[in-house]
Amino acid sequence: MRLSPIASNFTLKDHVYEKLKDAITKLDIYDDATELRLDERTLADQLGISRTPLREAIARLERDGLVEVVPRKGVYVLRKSMDEILDMIIAWAALESMAARLATENASDKEIASLRKIAAKYNDSTFNTRISEYSDDNIRFHQRILDISKCALLSQMAAGLFLHMQAVRLRAMKEGNRVQRSVVDHAEIIEALEARDADLAGQLVREHTMRLHEHVRRTWSQLEQAAKAANG
Repeated sequence: MRLSPIASNFTLKDHVYEKLKDAITKLDIYDDATELRLDERTLADQLGISRTPLREAIARLERDGLVEVVPRKGVYVLRKSMDEILDMIIAWAALESMAARLATENASDKEIASLRKIAAKYNDSTFNTRISEYSDDNIRFHQRILDISKCALLSQMAAGLFLHMQAVRLRAMKEGNRVQRSVVDHAEIIEALEARDADLAGQLVREHTMRLHEHVRRTWSQLEQAAKAANG
């Protein structure tokens, strides 16, 4: 994880927190090759700060459920268990499907068109070679549905799931034909929103997210079992 020095015109403790949170958000935390341990000395050197404000930020991140401080071992970015991941996906499906229903009533034509602008970048055959870029825009697409629902509480509740949902989607996008399936799903969701069909929009968003749930349940559990068997 790489960080740039803190600018002096910000409130230090808040900015350190935001910088760390942003850096963690960009990590592929469900990739087994990702280093999850955060070295305080290295982070402090990269940020150009003492370790006191860094530790304050880490304590805040721990309260947020993003990191875990393990005595005598260090600070680790927190991964959810399989059961927690599956529950989290279900919760996101419920929140976003309701947001889609509300968007058919509350969003302007221009706001719905903003979804098509995101999706239009992937209307050719090159999207399978741009998985990292697509993963970022995929999250933007789903966050935008929450935004245009005009229900602030839905967006706030979804924000608590954001980090891990982003990481789950990032890993899943690299598996099978999920990018191609996602592009098709997004197009159908946009059409339902443009038609102001609340029932269909909610259904399509829910089914889209629950396909992720099924993929993770089926595929990741097999990977976990294989890893445990390999480790004896």
